[in-house]
Amino acid sequence: MIFYSDFDGTLTKEGRELTREFFDILDLIAKYNHELVIVSGRSLSWGHFFLTHFPLRACIMEGGGVVLYLDDNGEIVEKPLVSQIEIDRLASFTTNLKNHFPGIPMSADSFGRLTDRAIEFHLMDAELIKEVEDFMVQHKINFSKSNVHINFWAGDISKYLGVKQFKEAFRPDIKDENCWFFGDAPNDQSMFEFFHNSVGVSNIHHCLNRLTHKPRIILEGPENAGPKGVLNYIKKLC
Repeated sequence: MIFYSDFDGTLTKEGRELTREFFDILDLIAKYNHELVIVSGRSLSWGHFFLTHFPLRACIMEGGGVVLYLDDNGEIVEKPLVSQIEIDRLASFTTNLKNHFPGIPMSADSFGRLTDRAIEFHLMDAELIKEVEDFMVQHKINFSKSNVHINFWAGDISKYLGVKQFKEAFRPDIKDENCWFFGDAPNDQSMFEFFHNSVGVSNIHHCLNRLTHKPRIILEGPENAGPKGVLNYIKKLC
């Protein structure tokens, strides 16, 4: 089986803390020779961290914009899932955005991003957020909110498209019924919409009424929040 999972708020406690449950998840998956693929809005540079610090073979970063995987020599390979034209258009727009909104709080990891950028929206008031989002719409730039960021990009990027392209290229022998996704945020909606085995950990309730597409299975109770919920559910499947 392959377990695809969002990171912030799903594999971490409240989007900030790696707990014992995260490492129990890694041990359980390894014990049964399954695979964990993190599917995150975090940067490409975070993908390097995941592959060098945890027993993972691949991850999908920047909301589905880039796959990182270990080749036969154990070297990390980066595979962007959008064209160089769109990557260049994003870079140009980002310069324009920062000139138009001086002091806009770009995420600390934006320097390590390739196919998207991120803004720390919790440092902005509602009026400024609306102005920035309108500016993106005007320039045909796509965006979504995670637990911590407004991520924005040029071209066709989503977590589902990233997972779909990853599976077709690297894991075509794994049947869909043996693939599961765990998430907790609005930027997981493409997976909730198109991915049958989708599970929302219980802390998804904070944004559930804002989701157009909801996970097929929604866990309940504090004992199923974040990594606790992922661990409990995987135990049932193994």
